[in-house]
Amino acid sequence: MTVPLGTMRATGDFVTIKDGEIFFLGRKDSQIKRHGKRLNIELVQQVAEGLQQVESCAVTWYNQEKLILFMVSKNDLVKDYIFKELQKHLPSHAIPDELVLIDSLPFTSHGKIDVSELNKIYLNSIDLKSECKLNGKEELWEKLHHLWKSVLSLSEDPLEVPDESLFLNSGGDSLKSIRLLNEIENLVGTSVPGLLEIILSSSILEIYNHILQTVFPDEDLTFSKKYATKRKYSDVNQEETSGKSLHQESVMPLNCDNEINAFIALSRGSQILSLNTTRFLTKLEHCPSAYSSDLISQTNIQNMKSLNPPALIGKSKDTSCVAEVSEEETSVMGAEKMEFHVRWRSDTGKCVDASPLVVIPAVDKSSATVYIGSHSHRMMAVDLYSGKVKWEQILGDRIESSACVSKCGNFIVVGCYNGLVYILKSNSGEKYWMFTTEDAVKSSATVDPTTGLFYIGSHDQHAYALDIYKKKCVWKLKCGGTVFSSPCLSLIPYHLYFATLGGLLLAINPATGKRVWKHSCGKPLFSSPRCCLQYICIGCVDGNFLCFTHFGEQIWQFSTNEPIFSSPCTSASEQEIFFGSHDCFIYCCSMKGHLQWKFETTSRVYSTPFAFHNHNRGNEMLLAAASTDGKLWILESKSGELQSVYQLPGEVFSSPVVWESMLIIGCRNNYVYCLDLLGGNQR
Repeated sequence: MTVPLGTMRATGDFVTIKDGEIFFLGRKDSQIKRHGKRLNIELVQQVAEGLQQVESCAVTWYNQEKLILFMVSKNDLVKDYIFKELQKHLPSHAIPDELVLIDSLPFTSHGKIDVSELNKIYLNSIDLKSECKLNGKEELWEKLHHLWKSVLSLSEDPLEVPDESLFLNSGGDSLKSIRLLNEIENLVGTSVPGLLEIILSSSILEIYNHILQTVFPDEDLTFSKKYATKRKYSDVNQEETSGKSLHQESVMPLNCDNEINAFIALSRGSQILSLNTTRFLTKLEHCPSAYSSDLISQTNIQNMKSLNPPALIGKSKDTSCVAEVSEEETSVMGAEKMEFHVRWRSDTGKCVDASPLVVIPAVDKSSATVYIGSHSHRMMAVDLYSGKVKWEQILGDRIESSACVSKCGNFIVVGCYNGLVYILKSNSGEKYWMFTTEDAVKSSATVDPTTGLFYIGSHDQHAYALDIYKKKCVWKLKCGGTVFSSPCLSLIPYHLYFATLGGLLLAINPATGKRVWKHSCGKPLFSSPRCCLQYICIGCVDGNFLCFTHFGEQIWQFSTNEPIFSSPCTSASEQEIFFGSHDCFIYCCSMKGHLQWKFETTSRVYSTPFAFHNHNRGNEMLLAAASTDGKLWILESKSGELQSVYQLPGEVFSSPVVWESMLIIGCRNNYVYCLDLLGGNQR
């Protein structure tokens, strides 16, 4: 074709220019996004080719899921050695998922690497693996040790992995657990139901025995090591549980006087519970809306439809107790329209992965309290405005569960790693009742505003309904998988939703504990379900965000590029839904499943967004979100436009809660933070 002289065409090559010469760096189409970071796969290839034992190699991004290194070696190589060498020269997000040894690289007729042929070679290698039967239980034990060390980057450690080793305590996390799951299923050539929850909650010996039951179902499962039994919590501190039997009646009736205990409670994902507050609403400068909790709008507790969600109305009144903060905590300002200032921070002693519960009494909102727990075993009540610690209570183990307030306002309910659900007096932290499950409780409770019952899940694979006033379990239901996330309650229809790491979404009758329907999503559900008037939504680790009717029919799904651990949050109108993904994006979708906008952060988004009003600017809606690298993001909710960003000095897995101009969140530097968020006219 004849083209005008001087026509320029984009070649898709990355180059650098030095002394008038152009040096080729790589192809634009070799850029991928992996583990939340950009990666040029040619970098992996260049590093591998630089190893002395490698003759030639190629790297592919198989199905946009796995990074595969194909290698022609100069001599017999041990794969472990290559991985160890790559780890010396590459960042963690650039380490290949698998290494495939081949005799020679395939080329197209144009002399380029034949990627489709490499994909066939990889598929054949998977088939060969599945055909290679394990030579007994001892070989499985050895290979499980090898995979454990490989996934946790412990290959250089000559010591054996102790039988009681727990994956999360050995440096594992949710993403590494999925990688170990895939590696084990590749090794045994079949899927292993329920394996992910075992990896996350049990020892390596228990993982081994669980795999045995799938791979060698007809054999005697007795191994040379003791068969590990599921851990029970009957040995929990007797001082804590003595005299607190499951069905013990309350010694003293609690004061549930509506007038005294009128309050508003805010928790992650813009969930707002307002009880007994009708007569006090006119006294508050701003009140939450029912947009975030269909529980309220669907009942006669009160009519909240005309009210506004938590408002950004300018700097809060009492600034006398603002703590001095380190230089690491900085407001990263550019063209943003708002600023963060640390109001206070409170040291909890260890990482804070739980999300805050904020309770605002209707009579005296200045006595508002933040309830939050941490890995230090401490449960704390902190004054919202001053940061003064009102009380703290030491529980039996780590706390990742977020607190929930009782219908009467007198109690706080929180789960614990030791398998107990603690019911604490909200004004003092005194232990009122403890309910024992058979495994860790990371799920956060949900209260039924009509009955006062609490619903919570456990790693023991059960859902529980608890009557804290009668101190008894009303019902329990086996869910077919570990319950990591938190339940969601709809009053019309009257359904309770639980999600499991076995991939099941369950609809349960809250009154009876009987299952109404279930849907298998195929992959683990770490995200908590969120219901609105018409739909129930949830994220999945396969990267899909799913929407169902209240009767179990899937309406749509939206795909992201990485697993979704973030739970959803809805807008005031319930026309939009917000969530984060491990692909580093915050997403806004319409309730028809159409992408409205997406915003790229600088790291994975694990936490749940929070929608709130900014009355300084024509009542605009804002969205607060956090990425795991410690950045807090304020976006305009309709457009996704950045308003402000703030850097905390630690990783963040906690979710933000906003009240007035204050944003509260936990951080892995051991602190819970309260930040004033100031609009343009308050600077």
